[in-house]
Amino acid sequence: MQQRFFDALQENPIVAAIRSDADLSDCLLTDVRVVFVLYGDVCSICGIVEHIKAAGKLAVVHIDLITGLAAKEIAVDFLSRNTRADGVISTRPALIQRAKELGLFTLLRVFVIDSSALSSALNAKQLRPDAVDILPGLMPGIVRTVREKTGLCVLTGGLITQKHEILQALDAGALAISTTNPAVWRM
Repeated sequence: MQQRFFDALQENPIVAAIRSDADLSDCLLTDVRVVFVLYGDVCSICGIVEHIKAAGKLAVVHIDLITGLAAKEIAVDFLSRNTRADGVISTRPALIQRAKELGLFTLLRVFVIDSSALSSALNAKQLRPDAVDILPGLMPGIVRTVREKTGLCVLTGGLITQKHEILQALDAGALAISTTNPAVWRM
């Protein structure tokens, strides 16, 4: 799974992060290869993932944002058994660990708002997710630091709207950029 994910991001380093059915429909018409699902509930998530998979894209579900799923390992089991999701995003290490055990691609999301949060990002080295997702994305120095000190792949997103911002993040070592902005999906 990990290699398929990295290959898809090499083809297109822009990730569509979707928050609605309208976003879902829109992103399926773009060249993005990876879709982050940031919405849904236990009744709709299977269908959302199925639409993404039917379009030949990889689906990564932000498990913390799916209504009706608890912040417990059983929620990861539910996604693994009942959807064709390729991976999960979470801010919770226990959920990342369970997803790793189940063979899903794992993305630990860290909101770097202060030095304590940066320390948490650097501690991801012990957890060994497949990648770390740093938000907000307008901090190339932080992207570089996390990449160098953890040896992990880094994705970033949040507030990136311009091509030069994308290039700065990629030059700093980010593997890809995730965004909810449809205009960026088409850059």
